[in-house]
Amino acid sequence: MCARTSNDSSNLAAHLVAFLTIAVWGTTFVWTKLLLMQGLSPAHIFTLRFLIAYLLLLAFSFVKRQQLPPFRWQDELVMAGLGLTGGSLYFLTENAAMLFTTATNTSLIVCACPLFAMLLISLCYPQSEHFSRRALGGSLLAFVGMAVVVLNGHFVLHLSPLGDLLAFAACLCWAVYSLLMKRVGGHFPTLYITRKVFFYGLVTILPYYLLIPELPSMEVLLRPSVWGNLLFLGCVASMVCYLTWNWCMVKLGAVAATNWVYFNPISTIIFAWLVLDEHITSYFLIGTACILSGIYLCSKK
Repeated sequence: MCARTSNDSSNLAAHLVAFLTIAVWGTTFVWTKLLLMQGLSPAHIFTLRFLIAYLLLLAFSFVKRQQLPPFRWQDELVMAGLGLTGGSLYFLTENAAMLFTTATNTSLIVCACPLFAMLLISLCYPQSEHFSRRALGGSLLAFVGMAVVVLNGHFVLHLSPLGDLLAFAACLCWAVYSLLMKRVGGHFPTLYITRKVFFYGLVTILPYYLLIPELPSMEVLLRPSVWGNLLFLGCVASMVCYLTWNWCMVKLGAVAATNWVYFNPISTIIFAWLVLDEHITSYFLIGTACILSGIYLCSKK
C-alpha cells in the first residue's frame, strides 16, 4: 500500500512538472516572435538558444561527474537521432511550415504528435505497449479540445500542401523523438541525454548554414531585448525544460508525457491574456476542459 501511494505521488509530481514545462514552452512563441521582429532568423534563434543550453550543461557536467555505461555506437546513433528529431529538423520544419501555411494549420498538425507517438510506440513495441480504448479515447478527446482552443469558433482551414506537409514533418519528428527517448530513457542519466540532444542538434544544423551562410550581426545580438530573450530561451526554455521533459518521459512514459503537448496552445493563450490583454472565449474554456479530461483518462491506470 505504501509503495503504491509513493508511486502515485511520484506520478503526480511528474504530471505537474510536465504541465509546467509545457506552460513555459507555450510562452516561447511570444519571445521568438519578438526576436524575429529584431531581425533574427528562425535558424539563428534555434542555434543560439541550443548553444547557450549546451555550454551551460557542458560546464555543469564537468562539475557533476556521472557514471555512464560503456560507449556503444548504437547508443550514439540514437543520441544523434534525438538531436535531429527533437532539435534541428523539428524546429526548421515547424518554422518553415508557418511561411507557407497558417499558424492555425501548423498548430493543429504539430499538436497531433501524441497520437502519432502512441501509434509509433505501439507498432515498435507491440509486446510491451498495449494502449487501452480509454487511453486512445482520452488522447482523441484532448486532441478535439486542442482543436477547439486553436480554432476558437472559426472552423475554416486553408489547405496549403507544402506548408501542411512541413507541419506534418515536424509532428512526425517529435513523435520519433518520443520513440527514441523510450529506448535510452532508462539506461542513461537525464542530464547526459539532454546534453547529447543539444550537441547533435547543433551538429545537424550546420548543413543549413552551408546552404545559407548568413549570421546575425553583433549590433543586433548586443541589444538588451535580444540577448535577454535569448538567455530566457537558452537557459529556461531549452536547458531547464528539456531536462524536465526528458525526466517526465522516463517517469510517465513517452505517450503519457507527450499528451501534455495538447496543453501548449492553452498556455500560449493564457500568457497572451496576461501580457497582451487578449480575450479568453467560451471556446477556450470548453477546449481546456476537454484537454484536461483527456489527459486524465490517458494517465489513469
